[in-house]
Formats: sequence, C-alpha cells, structure tokens
Amino acid sequence: MSGRQKALLATLGVLLVALFVVAVGAGRGDRGDPAGRPGLVDRLAGLGGERSAVDPATVAAECADGTGRLVFVGGCVLHVADPGGLRTLILRSPGPFTVAAPAPGDAEFTVRDEVEPAADGTGAVARVAVDGATDIVLTCPGVGGCAVTVVPS
Repeated sequence: MSGRQKALLATLGVLLVALFVVAVGAGRGDRGDPAGRPGLVDRLAGLGGERSAVDPATVAAECADGTGRLVFVGGCVLHVADPGGLRTLILRSPGPFTVAAPAPGDAEFTVRDEVEPAADGTGAVARVAVDGATDIVLTCPGVGGCAVTVVPS
C-alpha cells in the first residue's frame, strides 16, 4: 500500500468517526415515537414519493359482494368517496376487465384501459388516480362474469 493510499484511508476513517460523533450528538434523548415520521421524510415524500392507495372501505358499488370485492356481469359503477388528496385506486382480477375513469384534476376527459392478466399468472391489475369523489365504470368483456377486488396496495 502506497503512502498516498494510506493517507486517503486515514482521512476516510477520520471522516467516518466524525460523522458518527455528529450523528450520536445530534440524536434525541427520548425513545421516539414509532408511529411518527421525521419532517424530512414527509418533505421527500411530497417531492415524489409513492402515493397511498384508496381505502377499500371508501368504495361503494351495487355489485359489491363484501368490502372491496365486486362481482358483476356486463358492467358496474364504483362510487369512490373523496380520499382527501391524490390517491391510487388499485383493482385486481384473475381475468380481463375494462376501466373507465375521469382524469384527476381539472382535466375534462375520461381515461379508458382494457386490463389483461399478466403473463406470469398474477392476474390483471389496474391503477386509477383519484383526487376527489368520483364514479368509475368497470365492464366485463364477453358473456361471463367478472370478479374484481379493491386492494390497499
């Protein structure tokens, strides 16, 4: 090992020790709140963190067969309560289905997607952006029925 490499290694060691001392000294003396999140985490999440999903309990439909489970032939209209911000409605099904939903914000158009099951056998998944109370139309292709589940993630 050359003298230059030794000096670089020693500098790196001193830097790590200094960072450790600062981290220990800047820590809080209490045990903390396991449910609380530091403000930095909230600020970073606001910059581009993943949006939380719509709670299945806030979705109502005439085709509902229990909380979050939808069984229908032809079509079904979902009524999503105002989530209080931009959220993602996640719909899963073992078979294909079609989703038609208004675009979030002030946009005046409807987004339509024909969702097909994945090649790996995990089923069909649709993710719909929701920022207020809205109605979403699901349709089932063909003559058979569809079973779609509203999932929290």
